[in-house]
Amino acid sequence: MKKSLLLGGVRSGKSSLAETLVAGQADPVVYVATATAGDEEMSDRIRRHQRRRPSRWGLVEEPVGLGRLLTRQATLSPPPCVLIDCMSLWVSNLLHAGDTVFVRERDHFLAALERYPGNVVIVSNEVGLGIIGMDPLTRRFADELGWLNQSLARRCDNVLMTIAGITQTLKGGE
Repeated sequence: MKKSLLLGGVRSGKSSLAETLVAGQADPVVYVATATAGDEEMSDRIRRHQRRRPSRWGLVEEPVGLGRLLTRQATLSPPPCVLIDCMSLWVSNLLHAGDTVFVRERDHFLAALERYPGNVVIVSNEVGLGIIGMDPLTRRFADELGWLNQSLARRCDNVLMTIAGITQTLKGGE
């Protein structure tokens, strides 16, 4: 089974690419949304994403427990293709939950990903190309997401980078 990491900046086309990659799956698809609608602008973003997705895909909204989610999905037969969108919002959710929750959930997710018997497509923002944040929380977010992206890239068969809607293969090739 394949694990794929799709990286890109804001509005780079990474979510659309992820949806295109899983659209042809023979196995069922479960879309995992990590976003929470904290304001009207985020609610609009969520609605736009929902309108793009096929109605036959399952949906799980999971802002924190991705490891538990993958463990549950692994028990299904066949295990569905899981599309997780996105790591950036997930890291933000974990940072707000506190250090103990952050470490526990990150480690559980990475372990569950390694064991997952089906296809997984993970969307994440690439933060290593920007400027250093002005405040400690912004710097911590960029550091944690960058380290998570590195951990995911090591565990994934394919790593793709999307910039302005153009995709480059960084690892793998399928």
